[in-house]
Amino acid sequence: MRILLVEDDKHLGESLRRALVLAQYACDWVNDGEQVLSVLNSTPFDLLVMDIGLPGRSGLEILREIRTQHIHIPVLLLTARDTVEDKVDGLDSGADDYLTKPFDLDELHARIRVLLRRYSVLDQNELLCGGLRLDCKVREVFQDGELVDLTATETAILELLIRNCGHYVSTQRLEDSIYSWGREVESNTVQVYISRLRKRFGNEMIENKRGVGYRIQH
Repeated sequence: MRILLVEDDKHLGESLRRALVLAQYACDWVNDGEQVLSVLNSTPFDLLVMDIGLPGRSGLEILREIRTQHIHIPVLLLTARDTVEDKVDGLDSGADDYLTKPFDLDELHARIRVLLRRYSVLDQNELLCGGLRLDCKVREVFQDGELVDLTATETAILELLIRNCGHYVSTQRLEDSIYSWGREVESNTVQVYISRLRKRFGNEMIENKRGVGYRIQH
């Protein structure tokens, strides 16, 4: 899962980016609200976490334009404002959730999990597909009830395939889900991880269609 973080405070932004990466998300951080729309239109993200109090254009103004352009992405607003009116303004502008500063990282992670579940096909704590079960909270994968030891990257790729169970996911989309900006991606990176997953689950579990992508059948 790839998250776009928009926060102008350098210390807080770096701390949140680090916490999200440690939680096994690919996270890109921008501190200028002017970049948000162009970034969302050029790169696929699964979630937007955005501060309201941005210099120049406010987070609410940016959010309203995101919704006007029909960019379908869950949005979690961060703000130091805690009045009912502020929360109503945020939600009416198109936010899916609202978190008041200061907040605990555990609460941030919980709200992110809720939003990702809400926007996924399966609105629950676990994903099921083709005999596999992914526990989204602890990020553990089971096959026929047995825990399978996977790396964070293997889990991230498998999660995207499970969330799109029965449908092909392109190599580019898989790359985008596991790598944030600035990380060099080798041309065969996805193929290497798919090969590892096939060794663990069997070649027949993950199908490939040349020029289209990979999928796990129901």
